[in-house]
Amino acid sequence: MSVHIGTSGWSYDHWHGILYPHGSARWDRLNYYVQQYQTVELNSSFYRWPTTAAFKSWKRRLPAGFLISVKAPRLLTHTKTLYAPERWVERIKACWHELGDKRGVLLVQLSPKFTLDLERLLYFLQQIPAWIQMSIEFRHESWHQDFVFRLLEQYGVAYCIMSGAHLPCVLRSTASFVYVRMHGPDHQHLYAGSYSEADLNWWATRIKEWERQGKEIYVYFNNDGGGNALHNANRLRAFL
Repeated sequence: MSVHIGTSGWSYDHWHGILYPHGSARWDRLNYYVQQYQTVELNSSFYRWPTTAAFKSWKRRLPAGFLISVKAPRLLTHTKTLYAPERWVERIKACWHELGDKRGVLLVQLSPKFTLDLERLLYFLQQIPAWIQMSIEFRHESWHQDFVFRLLEQYGVAYCIMSGAHLPCVLRSTASFVYVRMHGPDHQHLYAGSYSEADLNWWATRIKEWERQGKEIYVYFNNDGGGNALHNANRLRAFL
């Protein structure tokens, strides 16, 4: 399968009655999720990086063919802004190894206060082994330069394509795979609103273009309120 569509996270109280039955236990939510989707983006890892045992458990629990993408910890991306990343890289590598064939993409979302620092980015890219698929989400506009895109291409790292309020939507493919984060269609607030039929059809057309180029595509909806991410993911799959 070359197109993977899911949501950013799988455990939300407001998804009761939408994805999982009312009254279902929190630890059962993943079981309901994997019955409907074949990929997910783990966001809780941004706040607290899971243990290697947790990654080993996901490899065992997730069904065949399921891929989990994981967001890098904020201590690396926001607190240290990629400075001296060696300790975190080693920890990520150990956990990524445990995932085995359930590995999706390592998402590195940079702080919106982190401005262009090509030397620091280059050093970070040099620390990541080629067997880890990685996508970088640049939140500050200073990073959107051709020489940054070329550097990502050199290391086979995907530029994270963003859709959301006040975020640039740059349709740039820099790796053998494309990584898209759908943060919601609301022009004023991130993670809000539901994408229209026209919006989703437009994205389906872009995905088909990348498919024809031989790319593998990951799309994650992050507008979880009211189950919008679920509805939008389902509708996009229908268009494809």
